[in-house]
Amino acid sequence: MSQNDLQRIIDFRISFARRQAGEVREVPGGFLVLHREYARSHEHNQLHITGPADPEGLPALADEVMAFLPHRRITVHDETLGPLCVPALERAGYTHVTEVLMVHTGPVPEAGAADVVERELGPYPHGLLRRAVTAQQWRWMPDADEKTVHDLVERRTARRAGAEEVLFLAAHDDSGEIASWADLYLEPAAGIAQIEEVATAEPYLRRGYAGAVLADALRRAAAAGCALRFLVADQDDWPLRWYGRRGFTAVGRAHSFSRF
Repeated sequence: MSQNDLQRIIDFRISFARRQAGEVREVPGGFLVLHREYARSHEHNQLHITGPADPEGLPALADEVMAFLPHRRITVHDETLGPLCVPALERAGYTHVTEVLMVHTGPVPEAGAADVVERELGPYPHGLLRRAVTAQQWRWMPDADEKTVHDLVERRTARRAGAEEVLFLAAHDDSGEIASWADLYLEPAAGIAQIEEVATAEPYLRRGYAGAVLADALRRAAAAGCALRFLVADQDDWPLRWYGRRGFTAVGRAHSFSRF
């Protein structure tokens, strides 16, 4: 993959963050996104660093521009700058996660007669996806409060504004219940697509549903003319290897910092 393609991925992520935001504030070295309706969603209320920045000054900058928020979240998109920010931010109490940008370099999976049926869903038109995501969110965060779970579930509505076309995909079991789901963000004019938040409800784990949703997303992206197809995975989590077995290759890194 060319360096230009990596920059296209970075630019897409930055554009997606800006377009789905309720408010954007420019700050030195980047921008702050806010969405008051989903205040507990760190994705929608965070600082993005996109240009030259002083690593030692980032904690103070975040405290200044996010003073009214109970959390701090910073994403550094520059692969070189990110590691330089680790010492100062960890001293300030931040947790660091390396995000791996992965591009699909394998063949697009063919649809098979034995595949489970995938159905495109809008932002909860029938309540099926909302019900599945809410139940799983409570499993992941049993001690969370109602507002936190609400924001993490309902924020998908905001994502619809992030790209030219945003699809919510799901695989259903034989009874029609949703077993696995994913977001698909398409920019056909730019030839790029992102697959995001592939997840499976715990009762359906290890039964092939996530693989079916991922394959369907890849087919839809290819059919839309998006030759550059990517996703983001945590460097220290098992899905990185799972995606690698399904034709994804690491091409770059971003760095995320959080403090609660």
